[in-house]
Amino acid sequence: MKVAVLMSGGVDSTVAALLLKEQGHEVTGLTMINWNSEVATQAADVAVALDIPHIVVNLQKQFQEKIIDHFTAVYEQARTPNPCVICNRLIKFGSLLDYALDLGFDMVATGHYARIEYDATRNRYLLKKGRDLSKDQSYFLYGLNQKQLEHTIFPLGELTKHEIRNLARERNLEVAKSKDSQEICFIPGDYRDFLQGKLQYKPGQVVDLQGNILGEHRGLPFYTVGQRKGLGISGGRPLYVVALDSENNRLILDEPQHLYKSSLIAVDNNFIYYEKLDNPLRIEARIRYRASNAPASLTPQGDKILLQFDNPQRAITPGQSVVYYLGDYVLGGGTIQE
Repeated sequence: MKVAVLMSGGVDSTVAALLLKEQGHEVTGLTMINWNSEVATQAADVAVALDIPHIVVNLQKQFQEKIIDHFTAVYEQARTPNPCVICNRLIKFGSLLDYALDLGFDMVATGHYARIEYDATRNRYLLKKGRDLSKDQSYFLYGLNQKQLEHTIFPLGELTKHEIRNLARERNLEVAKSKDSQEICFIPGDYRDFLQGKLQYKPGQVVDLQGNILGEHRGLPFYTVGQRKGLGISGGRPLYVVALDSENNRLILDEPQHLYKSSLIAVDNNFIYYEKLDNPLRIEARIRYRASNAPASLTPQGDKILLQFDNPQRAITPGQSVVYYLGDYVLGGGTIQE
């Protein structure tokens, strides 16, 4: 089978390529230039070490338009985006997958910690958590469709990070010592520094839930729900961002107990386990990547989903992704509206 491995030069994509080659597949490294051309150089070095062909494709224009411009636009709307989810759906398993298929590859593979399973009784590809739950990346992949899953392999899904680094060391690969990649690839530091000068914003009032004026904020895009540091407000009590009022350009702070909510509405939903969902379900939901799965009741409401949690959740953040799970399987997910 001809497989294009999406390579970044890191240990995960390197071991993914190594395993597929050792299984007898015809493996080629495929690297996109999105914002940083150094990635292509690192991946090319790895391809030489693995003795596999390597192709570089320039997707800077698509990445700028679909990921970076979207990222800044969502912050401008006083919401908190999740660019990795969009990148997986539109770039890695969108433009890059299409490019690979056009070149005659049968499949693409990545170093994601997740698993794909085919359900023959329903003729449906399913997405599962990776075995290494501490590294599981299924949260970022809920937006994939059936075509994308059909043409994707996750060789690392049954392995742990420790096992993967050991494999790299056993093969004397330099990447065995490489650091884990950062969560947002195009932002090496604080996202606020990245946003500076890229969007429109204006100062406004900082208030508490009772409407008392506490001070002035520098612009709503520079804050997110749950934030405590960098507020520039000393109220004599612990204060957190509990809401961003974009209509009135107000930043709302209050004590931490006000961060907890029992429900949310999600839009732009995508379902993997079922083609569509018409009836209520008991599920577990994750409201951010580093959060724990929480038991909840899911109710379809037209194109939207109402989630009602058994226990209130801290800092439910508009713009972030919420992912629905049935055990190890990804039911689907959406974007938190409120």
